[in-house]
Amino acid sequence: MTIYKQFTFDAAHFLPNVPEGHRCRRVHGHTYHLTVYVSGAVSAEEGWVIDFKDLKAVVKPLVDQLDHAMLNEIAGLQNPTAENVARWLWRGIQPEIPGLSRIELKETPTSGVIYEGGAD
Repeated sequence: MTIYKQFTFDAAHFLPNVPEGHRCRRVHGHTYHLTVYVSGAVSAEEGWVIDFKDLKAVVKPLVDQLDHAMLNEIAGLQNPTAENVARWLWRGIQPEIPGLSRIELKETPTSGVIYEGGAD
């Protein structure tokens, strides 16, 4: 069974490694939409994979670090592409939520990344 919880945050960034003249090299912002998926067996006792409250307790502090921040100033996000932000989130969530199976991070309604850990 796979459950999910969604979060949003607003943040600014620029992409320092894209060519000169690329519009993403300039500071700009997004309203990010994050969906965190956790897979596992449904507990016979509680009847769930994980308590949504427990998932939120792990993810919200990470989201709060990103919300209304300049992503380039956050340790480990000097090149804050959607891919790198998803990996950063994964690294913060996965040790606390072993059943983490997928992160979906949207920068815009039509653009985003899905990260499932493992090989980059």
